[in-house]
Amino acid sequence: MANFKYLIGRIMKMDYKNMIHKINSIHKKTGKSRISIFNDMRECAVKYGAGYSDYDLFEMYNLTDEERDTYITRGRNNELIKKYNNPEYNHIFRNKVEFNTNFKDFIKRDFIDVNHSSKEDVVKFMKKHSIFMAKPVSGTCGKGIEKINTHDYDSLDEVYDYLTSEGMNYELEEVIKQSDAVNKIYPGSINTVRIVTIVDDGVPYVICAYFRIGNGKYVDNFNSGGMVAPVNEETGEVIDKAIDKKKNLYERHPATNEIIKGFRFPDWDKAISMVKKAALVVPEMHYIGWDVCFSSKGPILVEGNEYPGHDIYQLPEHTHNKVGIWPKFTKAFKK
Repeated sequence: MANFKYLIGRIMKMDYKNMIHKINSIHKKTGKSRISIFNDMRECAVKYGAGYSDYDLFEMYNLTDEERDTYITRGRNNELIKKYNNPEYNHIFRNKVEFNTNFKDFIKRDFIDVNHSSKEDVVKFMKKHSIFMAKPVSGTCGKGIEKINTHDYDSLDEVYDYLTSEGMNYELEEVIKQSDAVNKIYPGSINTVRIVTIVDDGVPYVICAYFRIGNGKYVDNFNSGGMVAPVNEETGEVIDKAIDKKKNLYERHPATNEIIKGFRFPDWDKAISMVKKAALVVPEMHYIGWDVCFSSKGPILVEGNEYPGHDIYQLPEHTHNKVGIWPKFTKAFKK
């Protein structure tokens, strides 16, 4: 029933032009007829809640029904969010000030809301932190984030005027110093690990983990030029090469030549303990993707995502055995 409802919803909002583009692309790669691809897409939507983007991204045309059933699709992900997260509390995770306030025990850094603080307090923050991160309060995917050095301006008044100019709504944060081990891989951004938790019957479970690595920008977001690599959630070891959105694979980071696969995160047990505690802070939100930084102060939270993505965890380049992560969810449900 859940997949049927998802299918009806998708039909009503379908981007048919993009769907046809996907079908044509798959036809060229596989030689299968367009009508058979369309019918197979439809079957995957009904059975597994997979939209045409999932079908293409996970290369479901190369999977058996048994293999397909191991993937968390967009439909399945949406059902988990509906079941475990109360949308009335989404704002806690979408607003960076609210998030930092609610999870202050786990972020371990100074922050200030520019538009809701006095100029005196903002200037005081800038005097303490001459270099800081300026983040749009409601921004996503790392968009709009700036690293500001006050010495690049003539005065703190000039910085303040910029931060409060029309249309700006910034939250300022102390710059995180990541651990030397992680910094060695790529020092140009804070490279976080996305750790997904779900709370079932009051018990927090860690489902999966992924290393997010910057590549040329201040942010590590996959959709902003970064790359991702799977991490063994039990040991904290990176278990495969990194990949970017263009599907380039990286055994070594192109900027530092450091090997990515095989890297082990320091204090992994502390990171797991932290996200499990954080998962219980907002009782109405029980399915969260946490971005964890391994800092010089130990593991800390950078942010939490109330709509955990499902795509980057199951890319074909990382699922060599053609098994997705859905069994990890069902295993947690059965405990």
